[in-house]
Amino acid sequence: MFDLFIWYLLALKYVLVVLMVVMAFCGLDDLIIDVYYWVRRAWRANTTYKKHSRKAAKELYIKEEQPLAIMVPAWQEHGVIDKMAELAASQLDYENYQIFVGTYPNDPETQSDVDKVCARYPNIHKVVCARPGPTSKADCLNNVIASILEFEKKAKLEFAGFILHDSEDVISSMELRLFNHLLPAKDLIQLPVYPYTRKWYQMTPGHYADEFAELHGKDVVVREAIAGQVPSAGVGTCFSRRAILRLTVEGDGLPFDVQSLTEDYDIGFRLKQWGMNEIFVRFPVVDKNQTTLREVAVGVSDREGSVVCVREFFPTTYTTAVRQKSRWIIGIVFQGFKNHKWTNDWRVNYFLWRDRRGLINNTAGFIAMLIFIQLVALSIYGYLVEDNYNFLSLTGDTPFTQNILALNVLLLANRMFQRFYFVSRYYGYAEGLLSLARIVWGNVINFSANIRAIRQVIEQGDPRRVAWDKTTHDFPTVSAEVRKKPIGQILVESGHLDRQQLEDFILEKPSNILLGMYLVEQGAVSNDQLSEAMAIQCGAEYMKIDPFTLSSSLIDELPKILALKYSILPIASHEGVLILGKESALSPVALAAIKRRIGKPVRWVITTNGAVTLGLRYWYLGDSSVNPYPELDSLTERYVLNATQLTKVMSTYFASHCQIGTWLVSARLIEPAVLNQAVLAFEKMDGISFGEFLVSRGYIERDAIEKALALQKQHQHGIKDLILRYSNNLETQHEVATV
Repeated sequence: MFDLFIWYLLALKYVLVVLMVVMAFCGLDDLIIDVYYWVRRAWRANTTYKKHSRKAAKELYIKEEQPLAIMVPAWQEHGVIDKMAELAASQLDYENYQIFVGTYPNDPETQSDVDKVCARYPNIHKVVCARPGPTSKADCLNNVIASILEFEKKAKLEFAGFILHDSEDVISSMELRLFNHLLPAKDLIQLPVYPYTRKWYQMTPGHYADEFAELHGKDVVVREAIAGQVPSAGVGTCFSRRAILRLTVEGDGLPFDVQSLTEDYDIGFRLKQWGMNEIFVRFPVVDKNQTTLREVAVGVSDREGSVVCVREFFPTTYTTAVRQKSRWIIGIVFQGFKNHKWTNDWRVNYFLWRDRRGLINNTAGFIAMLIFIQLVALSIYGYLVEDNYNFLSLTGDTPFTQNILALNVLLLANRMFQRFYFVSRYYGYAEGLLSLARIVWGNVINFSANIRAIRQVIEQGDPRRVAWDKTTHDFPTVSAEVRKKPIGQILVESGHLDRQQLEDFILEKPSNILLGMYLVEQGAVSNDQLSEAMAIQCGAEYMKIDPFTLSSSLIDELPKILALKYSILPIASHEGVLILGKESALSPVALAAIKRRIGKPVRWVITTNGAVTLGLRYWYLGDSSVNPYPELDSLTERYVLNATQLTKVMSTYFASHCQIGTWLVSARLIEPAVLNQAVLAFEKMDGISFGEFLVSRGYIERDAIEKALALQKQHQHGIKDLILRYSNNLETQHEVATV
């Protein structure tokens, strides 16, 4: 038995020599990247940045906002997607964007969550994939892109950028402004990804943070500088319109390869082959007035710790980490060998080699760790046992083995320094020190992922079979507008109508008039009751106002361009917060944009139906004729109205004033999502009515706007007509109302 052990040690000696050569080769390969990074950094610091100042965040505001589409595949994301939407709406310093969430017909919980989000955020759209899930991420994204292109036709716009995100992502507030600044010049834009760390003893999520900190702090920076090729990380990636259309054409309508486990990685190579521009962007936001995703820890760099990036949580358990990384290995190494042949460009080939050497590197690192443990065990044995057996040195006594061992020690020291530096710059010194211990655990996970990937490929016989089966080219559906609780049902539940009355009014109502307006005209409910019901429908607070009694100083707090764009009216100011009145729901995206534009806290309420429309015309458009009180004072001298009839006059007058957009939507001449996008584009126009703008941009035909204007004119009552209508019906004139 002892002889077998001696033979084992002899074999181990030769294995160790081969291993040291392999590790030295890989270490020198890494050293090339390290040296290039530091030389380039020193050169740029002493040349480029001495001649040109670094861009500041304020420069990202110069360029006009282009339409951007965010794509979010969602399979079994119950309880997650709503949080992402809320964070995006409240944090993103951008407005002209739409989010398209890809769901599956057999995932009702996620669909329900997305429906709730869509009801609150008009810029979020649910896409239902053509096939039941789970398919692949690529298949889901293909469905989403098909839906985006259909939405473009309806909304009469072209998205400048298509952005990849997961539902768990936390997005930097300046992300879309940075993409907007770089589009359309760049065809693939990748932001750094920084995973969240957990507790100090949780090694698995921590090792992800370590690897991404070095990868996106140094390696990809060098890759872009040398080869001009950037691999997508699958999140925080923006594709130009040109890139998406080319991918769609080349893929016969399917931009993403549904058989690839790393479709985002593949796209970076395809775009490079077509001569498109790719960029990896590390843009620090050092302005203290800007919100960043910076870590709060000792040692975090002011610049490197404040870059525009994506944060997300990665797997916390060994099993899930191995499963995820084995998928990456199959996609990048095994499928990559079949999909991406060696090219004529040595620079691209060099980084293809670095991508694929992971299979070798991970195995060598794990075996080296096992041998190191045995060496330590033998050393402990020699130290503790007095009359011990003097084993032959495994590292050998030749100059070659001693030199290569010394080289590996130096290369390991360099690796540890690089890891500590890049982790510390973003996460702080404590995480930098922990990252050194996590190198061992990372080796275990990476080796296990290697074994799992190899086993899966052998079992399937072809690496492409490991991916999901190829899907047929079916078209997805974009769900219709999420229905809110009907206004009639709310009025019944509030006790203002009974169900029989509601059914009768619905049957009697002309098809070209809104139900709420008709109920007020018929005296079934008051305008205040209708307004309160609308507030309940929107889940908002209700505040009754008279727009003609507002102070001019209050009006001055809200610029005309914002008031008209969002159909809002400043109605009060309380403890430094400006309260905005609205007749329908105001999206959180718009609310955040208004807050940024005026530089003070704001909140919104549902106010008296028609009050905002009249207030905008009176205060911002200078139309004094909409003020009913002068005419009311004059007419009540000739026509006596009791209090009840006067209330009916004013209720009907306010309720009959609706904006043209309301009539267009109610008559189904335009979809709400399309109208919202048109509102964003209308801000840039000057000297043209909103209706004319809609026609000129092709959102609607001229006969549609004429139909809506006719409806508006037909149902918009003047104060004199209403007084004549109600006063002529009086049976007694004993009750006199004073105005």
